[in-house]
Amino acid sequence: MIPSYSARSRAIEPFHVMALLARANQLQADGHDVIHLEIGEPDFTTAAPIIAAGQAALAAGHTRYTAARGLPALREAIAGFYAQRYRLSIDPERILITPGGSGALLLTTSLLVDPGKHWLLADPGYPCNRHFLRLVEGAAQLVPVGPEVRYQLTPALVERYWDHDSVGALVASPANPTGTLLQRDELAALSSALKGHGGHLVVDEIYHGLTYGVEAASVLEVDDEAFVLNSFSKYFGMTGWRLGWLVAPPAAVPELEKLAQNLYISASSMAQHAALACFEPATLAILEERRGEFARRRDFLLPALRELGFAIAVEPEGAFYLYADISAFGGDAFAFCRHFLETEHVAFTPGLDFGRYQAGHHVRFAYTQSLPRLQEAVERIARGLKSWRP
Repeated sequence: MIPSYSARSRAIEPFHVMALLARANQLQADGHDVIHLEIGEPDFTTAAPIIAAGQAALAAGHTRYTAARGLPALREAIAGFYAQRYRLSIDPERILITPGGSGALLLTTSLLVDPGKHWLLADPGYPCNRHFLRLVEGAAQLVPVGPEVRYQLTPALVERYWDHDSVGALVASPANPTGTLLQRDELAALSSALKGHGGHLVVDEIYHGLTYGVEAASVLEVDDEAFVLNSFSKYFGMTGWRLGWLVAPPAAVPELEKLAQNLYISASSMAQHAALACFEPATLAILEERRGEFARRRDFLLPALRELGFAIAVEPEGAFYLYADISAFGGDAFAFCRHFLETEHVAFTPGLDFGRYQAGHHVRFAYTQSLPRLQEAVERIARGLKSWRP
């Protein structure tokens, strides 16, 4: 018998890069030296003070549920971080601790999206955003964006694509896969455009802290009613700990707390105690040093790929990605990625994972490897281009 699964499950697409990752892991198991530029995970281990705090929490027996909104001490620490970094006064009562940034997205979509309604999303963008909308029986209205708007939604695009089923927009700054930012005035203009339609503004600030030569503005500087998704995974380097947070308008907190109680009870208590160490001066010094290393990697890889013929029209200001147009080389992006994996053992991600607009001739490189490894990758890519046949 053929199993009968839900339509929502069948509609959610897999990560196409996972097929490449499985092959990369097989090649590695067979003894090949694979350079991984496909996965959006920092290569640094979690900083030592955070690990020590987690170990201390375990030793102290902090293994029970916390409140659904999270540890009060951690919510207060995050509020203090907003005061220090953005000069914002955020009431800790507005902050909910979640199982990763994905938990924050799950809460927000569950709260704001009824069946048949949709958010505007930039295409290209992070694929899970549209999948979470499908999970709650909503939908993503994908808005094609290119380098002319730095791959970001604009008020003009909101006006063009808004319809009777639209209820909001989700933007990311810095964005995955493009690394572009929305400036403070751009966030304010988007907020105004959405409020004109009675819509919600949701901003993914997960890559805040990982910006180069510029500081990212928080949407809360211009719109206190916006919903902010954030995570301890990227800047704080706690990917496997699965911890994030959501800042919401005060009126939304009781409903969000109710959803959290039902959807996941609470985030990991051990991870929450460990995360308290994220905001200590010694930890922040380590994280800032790592930010400098990511900047050096970007400043090497960006011109190196351009010199090889990859078209990267907009210099990324944040995250750790380069979104490159491969039109000059011809062929399909997935086949292009597979060629370099099989022949040169360099793994990177096809644009198909990030949407539909011009996805077939874009790829994403994650500069999450050391400079020597990136230099080796560039040498291999240069060699692989000579054997590439579309």
